Amino acid sequence: MVVIPTKTRFVHPDIICSHFHLREGDIVADLGAGVGFFTPALSRAVGASGRVYACEIQKNLLERLGVEARDHRLPNVELLWCDLEKEGGTELADGIIDTGVMINTFFQLEDKKTAIKEMARIIRKGGKLFLVDWSESFDGLGPRSDLVVQESEARRLFEEGGFRFKRNFPAGEHHYGLAFWRD
Repeated sequence: MVVIPTKTRFVHPDIICSHFHLREGDIVADLGAGVGFFTPALSRAVGASGRVYACEIQKNLLERLGVEARDHRLPNVELLWCDLEKEGGTELADGIIDTGVMINTFFQLEDKKTAIKEMARIIRKGGKLFLVDWSESFDGLGPRSDLVVQESEARRLFEEGGFRFKRNFPAGEHHYGLAFWRD
């Protein structure tokens, strides 16, 4: 049994993933998976018949995630070394993903428009994208304040990139959560 705190200052995987409404059998892309902080929660949510593609550009983080996936027995997780800022950089087929999630990664992207285009390519029409990112720099944590992407700017970029805004969701005191549908 997972104990979920009722209030948290930072993102908590089980709480955040509950907003994604994932189902058994869904195919999910964890875009910018890092060391896989959210990967186990995503893996549990889609079950044995689902798949989680953990997409990461940093090989050393992907290697650590591979160890974690093996240690936690997550057979439905597939590791992908990829570059979201390059057209076709995920090497996933067009429209294969039911749900894309990007958590604490958007602020790091230099070419946000190309990354959004790549996300739109791999997420099926009617599929979902959930963005969680820093709303501020906090006490030396998170991005430098000049790298923070304001919620309104993120929403504008995704809407211009072929996504339809559906709703906000709570993502902790120092983050925002945005849900989009792929048109």
